[in-house]
Amino acid sequence: MPASEGSRPPHLSQITRAEWGLILILVAIQFTHMVDFVIIMPLGGRLMKELSISPDQFAQIVSAYAWAAGVASLLASFVMDRFDRKTVLIAMYAGFALSTLFCGLASGYEWLLVSRTLAGAFGGTAAVALMAVIGDVFPPEKRGRATGAVISAFAVASIAGLPAGLLLAEEYGRGAPFIALAALSLGVWAGAWAKLPPVRGHLSSERPNRWAEFREVVRHPDHLGAFAFSFFLVLGTFTVASFIGPYLMATNGWSEGQLSQIYFVAGTCTLIGMTVIGRLSDRLPRLGLFRVLGFGALVMAIVITNLPAGPLWVATITMSAFMVFAAGRMAPVQAMLLGVAERKNRGAFMSVNTAVQHVATGLAPLIAGALVTTTPDGHLVGYPNPGWFNVGLVAAATAAISLALAGLLRPARTDASPLDAPTHAQAEPEKDAEPEVVEAVG
Repeated sequence: MPASEGSRPPHLSQITRAEWGLILILVAIQFTHMVDFVIIMPLGGRLMKELSISPDQFAQIVSAYAWAAGVASLLASFVMDRFDRKTVLIAMYAGFALSTLFCGLASGYEWLLVSRTLAGAFGGTAAVALMAVIGDVFPPEKRGRATGAVISAFAVASIAGLPAGLLLAEEYGRGAPFIALAALSLGVWAGAWAKLPPVRGHLSSERPNRWAEFREVVRHPDHLGAFAFSFFLVLGTFTVASFIGPYLMATNGWSEGQLSQIYFVAGTCTLIGMTVIGRLSDRLPRLGLFRVLGFGALVMAIVITNLPAGPLWVATITMSAFMVFAAGRMAPVQAMLLGVAERKNRGAFMSVNTAVQHVATGLAPLIAGALVTTTPDGHLVGYPNPGWFNVGLVAAATAAISLALAGLLRPARTDASPLDAPTHAQAEPEKDAEPEVVEAVG
């Protein structure tokens, strides 16, 4: 019998030890990917000074990662569902580790730009394969906790990765964080190669030719709504995140060590918040939970982009609140997105959706870079701006659009969950979902 909107399961299905083992591997992969993705932002002040690059050039370095990830994810949609998920994930993660090493060895703007492009292409595709594994292995009633745990890798990256990276940069130079991360990624790759099980359930479906399959994914009305939602969701967050580190340092005269303290506390708060939000995502209607968190993220985007010079603790509290809301809303969102496409097309759908998100991620620093300028005394303006048009306004407007578009996320009838229901009753989950979990991780 279909479940009505807002209904809840009689009990919270327990995640098994085998499933937790798989989650830990995926969290480790996501952790290294997130550190690599975000470490470039707080290093912006050092890179602009040591490489003699402008804010526009720095924005291009940040954008290159996202644009490459978007293009690679789009191309991957043609083949993602035709291979074992493990094979794709392991191959792309190896390329990511090598590209990160190149980032550490880059001696100038051009080589760093090329290295970031390669890291984005491999890392972005690995992230798609990782989320497809979660969608295939975990049934809808467990995806909130699984995706929450993986997304919490961003918080762990802020707690451990960013402070460690900033300290390494301060002690050994701008390339040290990337070289250390490449070494760590090599160890994680070895563990994933040894422990990840094959995930081949999606290979049993008959498939048309690649172009027909791609058209099926990009023409589906529910998919188009999800793509539009994803674009605006990500755009606002990264217009703020692109320059927030250099902005706080320039406004207050803080060192990288002081900035690392902010990220440590904010990451700790986010990790605790994600633990709670991940569980709530499997207990409460996900659309309503997202809208509450999304509105909080909208408010905090305005607050943090208009934060004047002040004590370190004020910036720490503000940054913590922004990160908790911005990262927390992704737990219900990812659980909802994983159910939008049927299992046979999930990899292709997630590839295209990730490409859309990376387009937004690549566009965001370009927008921020166009609004942020350096004054003769070394300050950055454009977060608070003498005019009315600033980064905070862009972030708030796009966040508001995402809140409205969230209602377009509708689960496929073969993968429906009452927690995902936006406005209407949904069908029961497919009958063979649980046996696939046993086969994949047992």
